[in-house]
Amino acid sequence: MKSYTIQEINEVLKGVISGSTSQIITAPEQLEVATDSEISFIGNKKYEKLWSSSKACVAIVNEDISIEPGENRAFIKVKNADLAMSQVLELFAHPMPVFHVDIHPTAVVDKSATIGIGTKIGAGCYVGPNVKIGENAILYPNVTILDECTIGKNTVLWSGTVVRERCHIGTDCIIHPNATIGADGFGFRPCPQRGLVKIPQIGNVIIGNSVEIGANSCVDRGKFSSTVLGDGCKIDNLVQIGHNSKLGRFCIMAGHSGLAGSVTLGDGVIIGGSASIKDHATLGSGAIVGAGSGVTCDVPAGKTVLGYPAVEARDALKQWAILKRLVNDSKK
Repeated sequence: MKSYTIQEINEVLKGVISGSTSQIITAPEQLEVATDSEISFIGNKKYEKLWSSSKACVAIVNEDISIEPGENRAFIKVKNADLAMSQVLELFAHPMPVFHVDIHPTAVVDKSATIGIGTKIGAGCYVGPNVKIGENAILYPNVTILDECTIGKNTVLWSGTVVRERCHIGTDCIIHPNATIGADGFGFRPCPQRGLVKIPQIGNVIIGNSVEIGANSCVDRGKFSSTVLGDGCKIDNLVQIGHNSKLGRFCIMAGHSGLAGSVTLGDGVIIGGSASIKDHATLGSGAIVGAGSGVTCDVPAGKTVLGYPAVEARDALKQWAILKRLVNDSKK
């Protein structure tokens, strides 16, 4: 089991220690359930009140903390407690699953595939014709990569991931279990003779570098060209990205949110959980969509929208306040 003194942890964080403790720190934990050998953090002033009842011996805090640590307890003061806590979690992280051989004997790797040095391929994987995988990539058991795909160096594909034909994933990406990259877009048209006719989806998916896609999420291939995710995008679990959508750099999509076809996101767009975006809508760089909102039209850069249908946040809050007053008046 890993353990550290407060001084050893602060060598990594480069913060300022306030108070002192002789405890050896054995794990990170949230304030409410931490024991006296564990480290926690206070990332917002509203949580300072929890410190007095917490048993944690150390907390990582922002520099403007307004309370004292107390007897045999200490704070590590840093500029950003949330970012510093991520460094602590890395210190205590468990090792990744072990590969005893680089390519498991049950994996099927087509003879035309190119596999980079140091890449590991787990049991039951399938790597199709003309696939190219860069150096030090990891395919955990039961990953499927179909014909003519490329996977960049240091990219990790967790079990059950399917990358369909002709799709391209950049370097340093993480694709979590059972995600599907390059399934057919949802394209059908009514036909008097045949009911619904399937529209062929002949494009692909292009994913940039340092992208993370959560478990059971789907990125559909383009109908004509490519569905594109820019560098640094972070996609939560159970997210749907429709065909021919284009995401800029560093976009965030929370769980259960979805883009219909041909949606365009600028850089740094944030979409809250369960929000939905209408087809062909454009959201400018820095736009924010609140959780559960339904976007039916374009959103200018830097704007925050809420509600269903979504409107500018300030207008949505006014509408909700008016509705609340109407309800209260009707009860009088």
